[in-house]
Amino acid sequence: MNVLIIEDDKVLSLLLSKMVERLNYRVVGIYAKGSDAITKVQELDPDLVLMDIMLEDDIDGIEATKEFQKTNTTSKVIFITGNSDSYNRERANSTDHIDYLVKPISLDDLKNTIEKI
Repeated sequence: MNVLIIEDDKVLSLLLSKMVERLNYRVVGIYAKGSDAITKVQELDPDLVLMDIMLEDDIDGIEATKEFQKTNTTSKVIFITGNSDSYNRERANSTDHIDYLVKPISLDDLKNTIEKI
């Protein structure tokens, strides 16, 4: 499985990358901007996108997901965020996503969620 990581925290993106590799999946890219998320999903067509909500530019993870899902219906999305508020959860529900995980997450959290796919 090819996994794209969209996360603006460099330490967390490295940790997620190590988790993905430990689960024997391949990281195809790590990006920190919503605009990059949109273009890289189209270019790389990953099986899975681990998507943070708050990103470095003015396009958050939910908006980026809505945008790329207009043309890419095969890449699955798992939101991994520090935002557990109902506003962002409701916004996330307007996308086709697998799960909404609140940081910090464990390897088992990620494994169990990926197994839902």
